[in-house]
Amino acid sequence: MKRKNSQTIGEVLKSFFEDNAELYEKMLEIRVQRGWGEVLGPMIQQYTRNIYVKNHVLYVSLTSSVLRSELLLSREKLIKSLNDYAGSEVIHDIVIR
Repeated sequence: MKRKNSQTIGEVLKSFFEDNAELYEKMLEIRVQRGWGEVLGPMIQQYTRNIYVKNHVLYVSLTSSVLRSELLLSREKLIKSLNDYAGSEVIHDIVIR
């Protein structure tokens, strides 16, 4: 017997996240945090102490001042790469401390 109201998992998840936009936004923020290590690699990940997103701004604490200076110079490229990794425009700015 065939069901009349069957939906794919993708359709169910899409409708769930449409109803819970805050949850979807939080999921994208977590994806950006994970993307920091994926996009920049394990070498930079080992110098990263703390990373979080607040009000569309990514805050990153680094232990290396030389690395901090280098990353500040390529801030726009980092923003684009992390947003591409997340699949949406999640962050607008990066604050590197």
